[in-house]
Amino acid sequence: MTQVAADALGLPWERCRFEGGDTALPGIAAAVGSAGAGMISAAVHTAAARLRDQLVAQAVADSQSPLHGADPAAVTVRDGRMMLRDAPATGETYGDLLHRNFLPDVEAAGSWSPSPESHHYGMMTFGAQFAEVAVDPELGVVRVRRMVGAFAPGRVLNPKTARSQLMGGMLWGLGQALLEANYMDPRRGRWVASSLGDYLVPVNADAPDVEVELVDVTDDIVNPLGVKGVGEIGQVGAAAAIANALHHATGRRVRKLPVTIEDLL
Repeated sequence: MTQVAADALGLPWERCRFEGGDTALPGIAAAVGSAGAGMISAAVHTAAARLRDQLVAQAVADSQSPLHGADPAAVTVRDGRMMLRDAPATGETYGDLLHRNFLPDVEAAGSWSPSPESHHYGMMTFGAQFAEVAVDPELGVVRVRRMVGAFAPGRVLNPKTARSQLMGGMLWGLGQALLEANYMDPRRGRWVASSLGDYLVPVNADAPDVEVELVDVTDDIVNPLGVKGVGEIGQVGAAAAIANALHHATGRRVRKLPVTIEDLL
């Protein structure tokens, strides 16, 4: 969100600060259904763009500004400086404008709601996943050697964090496929695995080579920036890819998760 605000305001990202997660702040979309990034970025972008346009309009109307009388559409902003697109030497910074007009701060609000078009189009991220497995023919032990995922999340805000989240989802799917299960103890009426000390999840020793490919897709309908989420999409296809790889390796079609040694022997 810091990047989104900085981009709309024409400021270096280190000069912007995003605050969230506090009940004193306006309500935002819940981070569920992979909707957080798209919905929140749309509101942040709208607010920041309105603030930028407000400052540009004020500069154009200020008789002491180098931009006085200019067409607002001809003004661009870079590094906190408003300038004419065709004459970059003509302009001033936000700070110059505020200081001259004795303004300690300015503000603008922005909101966004999904378009009615969302009922007619698929709005979610899509992708494909592949897995390579090895199975010990005598012990039935499975090792996932390689996982590859290709995803199209619209406009990618931050490739580094998007890849990290998708990789985490794929490893989550590995746990779903081979490790994660819990059972009720009928004698005590309690879950057998009552803590993460007993419940099996993938660790670094289980992690294979994971490759994540991002396909940048332009989407003019989903929201103003064309941003979609990568919350769950990394996980949803991983277990299916591993189960299909196990079928290819062993000939056994297992239709439950997790796939256990007993299912393969």
